Amino acid sequence: MAVDARLTRAQATRALDALLEGIRTSLVRGDRVTISGFGTFGISHRKARRVKNPSNGSAIEIAARRVPRFAPGLELKSAIARPGELRTQ
Repeated sequence: MAVDARLTRAQATRALDALLEGIRTSLVRGDRVTISGFGTFGISHRKARRVKNPSNGSAIEIAARRVPRFAPGLELKSAIARPGELRTQ
């Protein structure tokens, strides 16, 4: 990343850390984050549910919770589907 952006390693690290912190902060607030050509980060809500413990068969309650999700964008999906056609700048 540093070489491609013509940055020092320290500058690239700070830039990446700032991006990730921005995504994390937005998700904690419940916002969606879209990176054009890459994808969308968001939050899904899972309902509370009852499941069986596979080791002894007893019922376990799993609480409702929010979980992060990622939906890849069309450009990323296309790049993965055709890895030989990777675009370089």
